[in-house]
Amino acid sequence: MKPVATPPTTRSRRPIHVTAGTLALAGALLAPGALAAPAAAAGDWDSTAYRGDVHVVEGPDETRQRIDGTVFVDRDKDSVQDPNERGLGGVTVSNGREVTTTDSQGNYELPAFENMTVFVTQPRGYQVPVDEDNVAQFSYHHLPEGSPDRRYGGIAPTGPLADAVNFPLAKSSQTRSPEQHCAILADVQTYNQTEVTYAAKGAFADLAARTDYAGCGALFLGDVVGDDLSLYSETRELAGMLNGPARFLPGNHDLDYDAVEREHAFDTFKAKLGPDYYSYDVGKAHIVALNTVGYPLPGGGYSNDVDPMQMEWLRNDIAQVPENKVIVLAGHMPLLEFYYSDTHRVNQVKEIYEILEGREVVSIGGHTHMMENLREGDLMAGWTDIVGPDGLPFPHLTVGAVSGNWYGGRLLEGGYPTALQRDGTPPGVLTLDIMNTEVTERYTVRGDESAHMAVGLNTPRYRDWYAANVDNKGSAPKFTNPLTVSRQGLANDTWLTTNFWIGGTGSTVEVAIDGGRPVEATRTQPMNGGTVKVGAEWSDPVAVQEQLAHGGGLADRMMHLWRLELPDDLAVGEHTAKVTATGVHGKVFTKTITFTVTK
Repeated sequence: MKPVATPPTTRSRRPIHVTAGTLALAGALLAPGALAAPAAAAGDWDSTAYRGDVHVVEGPDETRQRIDGTVFVDRDKDSVQDPNERGLGGVTVSNGREVTTTDSQGNYELPAFENMTVFVTQPRGYQVPVDEDNVAQFSYHHLPEGSPDRRYGGIAPTGPLADAVNFPLAKSSQTRSPEQHCAILADVQTYNQTEVTYAAKGAFADLAARTDYAGCGALFLGDVVGDDLSLYSETRELAGMLNGPARFLPGNHDLDYDAVEREHAFDTFKAKLGPDYYSYDVGKAHIVALNTVGYPLPGGGYSNDVDPMQMEWLRNDIAQVPENKVIVLAGHMPLLEFYYSDTHRVNQVKEIYEILEGREVVSIGGHTHMMENLREGDLMAGWTDIVGPDGLPFPHLTVGAVSGNWYGGRLLEGGYPTALQRDGTPPGVLTLDIMNTEVTERYTVRGDESAHMAVGLNTPRYRDWYAANVDNKGSAPKFTNPLTVSRQGLANDTWLTTNFWIGGTGSTVEVAIDGGRPVEATRTQPMNGGTVKVGAEWSDPVAVQEQLAHGGGLADRMMHLWRLELPDDLAVGEHTAKVTATGVHGKVFTKTITFTVTK
């Protein structure tokens, strides 16, 4: 969501694969003492990954108005259908508008048009191939003359319509399992090679150490890069560190900004990373990946928009999904979110709700560089024209960014900056843990999976410091003794604050002072139809003290902050506060701090 910048010079259109530099970086990150997966576990993905490509049978096709082919089980994993390899019936294939399913022999046929992407919906129990960078291969672009002249290359001429486009699949116990773990990465948003290194040492190193997402893989929610589309090559190489397939969605910083027609706005993204919208199945989940960025608007700029052709595809895609599956709806722009409340929404959100009515759904988005866990029934002022008085129809998760606050702030020992986001959440990765159709979410902070909350004191002294320095972000003097409060401060509203990053409606926060009886803290934003509360009184002092001194966002509003007013009769001296935060789904986290009361 950073302001549009003029993209730098271009590079080769063709993405490069794992280079010596990337391998050296990955080796350094996984060296002894670094955050590393057990060798045997890391090798499991390497030994089981199905590497290959879509099989395009060159044309010209005799019937240029139709595209056809076969979806087949690639037993020998060479991407070509051999006589002993059966076609697979009942698999969904689309041309980006219409949707069909393969017949009993695995054959499909669809209308063809001059600018289209044909893709298969990966069925449960099977895996589409991945390339050497772990990027999933499940689509074919047809653009006979190629993109109009583009700074970053766009799509090269494809020539006449292929005679057939065949989609190979490999059997997979990992995608059949009812237990799935889906890694969700928002806004990697690298503007230069230094920031690529920050991403590699942060979220990508964390995922390189994990082996729980091989079935569902990693889904990137847009703003893969920051305007310089030549950096797609480096991001592809980073995906080579993953232990599962990688799929990508575009964001507003993934645009071909020299496009004058909407239909060519994401050509370079498509050429480098794949379709700009699609779906796939794992376990009992159907994942819909939408392009929620409209460009260009009259006079320039982008909108939170799903174009009519994609809406047609969405209706057709959802119509194929059995009622007993949970739907995960992903896009760069959140359908609705708290921070901007009534000013930031996807234009077609009401129509999307109608398409999904009666379905079990979880919506996920990125873009705003913060973490929000909105639950069914949540309501903010300005939403009633969309959701009515009953609030949200299903959970909406806004995913914290890999780049955090655009890689800003103080450089940490791990080799990446603090980059605390607008709501105080550190950069990290969201994981959807799915068992059958039950979806739970967890957020792992980059470099520290044990971190789940920030606990601090909001004192009169802090609020005075905030007022004096709020306009000096990045150059404010350090706030000294943040866990100290005077007796006079206790008498003038001092709160113990808990920024519980994954918290939402249904979460609770309790505080036990000096080993006493736990007392329930109050959530600052009750999500019951009110307006967003903004300012020092509603801020996270832990985050703000870092942000005003070293740069970054300003955590002065969030939907996951709890506070407890401290008793004004606390004795002078040291005290402990044990905070117990219980998540929406019942998982319990604790943190204890020591603070001091002075005369």
